[in-house]
Amino acid sequence: MTEACCDLEADINGEDTFLLNKKIICSFSGRLSKLLGKSTGANRNKVIFHDFPGGAENFELIARFCYNNGEIDISPSNISLLYSAAEFMEMNDSVSGNRNLLEKTKQCIEEIGYWTWPDLLAALKHCQDFQQVATSSGILEKCLDSIVGRLAITSEASPCASTSSPDSSGFRLSCDTRSTESLKNSFCRANWWFEDLSVLSPDLIEMLVKSMVSKKYNHVIIGRFLLYYQKSRLFTASSDVKHKVLEVVIDMLYILDPSCVPCKSLFGILRVVQGLNISKSSRNMLESMIGSQMDQATLDNLLIPSPYGASYLYDVNLVLRFLKAFLRGGGWRSSRTRMKKVASLMDMYITEVAPDPFLRSAKFLALVVALPDSTRDCWDELYHAMDVYLEVHAGLSEEEKLNICCALNYEKLSSDACIHLSQNAKFPSKSTVQSLISRQLKLKNFLQVTKNTKLDMDSPRKFTETRSKAKKGEGSEQTVLYPGKLDVSADNNENMRAHLQGMQGRVIELEKLCKKMQNQMAKLMKSKVSAHGTARSLPRLCS
Repeated sequence: MTEACCDLEADINGEDTFLLNKKIICSFSGRLSKLLGKSTGANRNKVIFHDFPGGAENFELIARFCYNNGEIDISPSNISLLYSAAEFMEMNDSVSGNRNLLEKTKQCIEEIGYWTWPDLLAALKHCQDFQQVATSSGILEKCLDSIVGRLAITSEASPCASTSSPDSSGFRLSCDTRSTESLKNSFCRANWWFEDLSVLSPDLIEMLVKSMVSKKYNHVIIGRFLLYYQKSRLFTASSDVKHKVLEVVIDMLYILDPSCVPCKSLFGILRVVQGLNISKSSRNMLESMIGSQMDQATLDNLLIPSPYGASYLYDVNLVLRFLKAFLRGGGWRSSRTRMKKVASLMDMYITEVAPDPFLRSAKFLALVVALPDSTRDCWDELYHAMDVYLEVHAGLSEEEKLNICCALNYEKLSSDACIHLSQNAKFPSKSTVQSLISRQLKLKNFLQVTKNTKLDMDSPRKFTETRSKAKKGEGSEQTVLYPGKLDVSADNNENMRAHLQGMQGRVIELEKLCKKMQNQMAKLMKSKVSAHGTARSLPRLCS
């Protein structure tokens, strides 16, 4: 250009400087026309833009459009750039008439339904670089709607290489970057689009998933895509990007149907976020999702190392939060099986963490009482865990030991466990005596039942069972009727009588053993009292 033609200098975001013809540029740009006016003074020969969308590269496209008399190749790969620049430069009808760049880009956007899949991807990638402009102009929303709509079509059609082609599935796909064979194979899988969309920014992924959810897209496939996106983006991402990716993935998984997200995958995400400082809200969402599926977890899942700097081995507080989320969810109320699974899992977990010498008694007790008593039919495994814990933590105070023993449900211990408890010196003496008394009363009641049992061949059989009330110290009778007649032969009748007599003898022997041990324990208590001078009152035990 000659010097006369280049009477305007444009500094674009400090990246580059352009020498332009003021008349040509102003004929297309309302912004420059108003800024420069008709003045030709030296102070009007230079303009500086600090926030030009797309920078110097995009300004060059605008300059070419102006110098080419309003003609330019508009494509999905540059439409967002041209639209944002045309809006910034106010390139509208009032300035350039039918050569209006803003109108041309809008018209191209209206034809988005005819774009190919690669064109949509190219447009989305450019939108994420100019998200604010793309959002306000509606380009981003239209691209996402088109993407989701086409995914829904392919999901419903379930095209496969043997029966369908890309064109017959409802939209055209470019084969520039893929071979025909790989493209056909990709259509046989529900996740054929995962790799294409995994390049999008976390913000666009969030918008995409919300759009898919609003349009009732398959939650299982959405969940798989989010897990794929997380894995594919974390390999090369910076620390800040990792935080954003994980938070978006967790937040979006949280809005899906909980049954569509595998518990194993959630624990996989948890292992990743353990070393990262993600937001508290996202962490709470992840813990809530895991807690709601606690019945699907395994012992290895729960054995999560304690946070950095903590002395105890495993993160007990985290497991307690899982249990709280499980109980808060309320789904367990309608499924006794789920509660039994969680109780069994927790028994194994408590047994595993009991040997930890740094586990405080308050935390151990919190684990024991976290679930309702009704979730366990037998407390033998918990008793074993308590036994191990008391052995490892021999330095506990008498009060701490009693607190732990109060949580034990003696009535749900097996006979072997009760006998072991009666001989267990690690447990406080008072709790041992109480268990022995409770056991003795049970044996007496059973003995009374066996003595009063009569077999009647022509009438219903009736058993009267006397149960002791540990808290009130009084007995009550419960009558259980078994309707119908018993068709028992004489030989069977004799065998039953012999069996009952044998049981009665065994009960008498156990009763004598308990009586003997009770006397020994009483002597031990008296010796302790005399040694200390005065007796110290112990807190009342839970039953």
